[in-house]
Amino acid sequence: MYLVMVLLAIPLGRYIGKVYEGHPTWTDRLFGPLDKLFFKLSGIKTDRQMNWKQHLVALLTINLIWFIFSMGVLMNMSWLPLNPDGNPSMSADLAFNTTVSFVSNTNLQHYSGETGVSYLGQRILMLFQFISAGAGMAACAVVFVAMKEKTTEKLGNF
Repeated sequence: MYLVMVLLAIPLGRYIGKVYEGHPTWTDRLFGPLDKLFFKLSGIKTDRQMNWKQHLVALLTINLIWFIFSMGVLMNMSWLPLNPDGNPSMSADLAFNTTVSFVSNTNLQHYSGETGVSYLGQRILMLFQFISAGAGMAACAVVFVAMKEKTTEKLGNF
């Protein structure tokens, strides 16, 4: 396991570096058209430069949207689909604690797995383990670009 990790570290690091630098990668051929479609439907202009304040607003906005979505799912699990065990909805305070912990990538759980969360709730929380890590990586990329370019005005697009 360690050997595989060490062997993959350099090529994956180079790949991530190319992505953050905006250089073309082999995955662009596969996912480029899908990315362009998503950006067009979302109104995202990838060539637009953002300053640090705009990056912060984008990060907080997307996390707020995911927060509201997660709170809605966890507080309404009892009647949403993928609940064959009939798990009750979470109370507001428990849903808030769980949502904040998963959106911030700390994954603190004060419930008992399958007996406390429906399958839909578990899938949403599992999704946040990837989304929160991606948001953190995007924030780190902005910080690294700012340090490299010694500016806070033109930092790419979140």
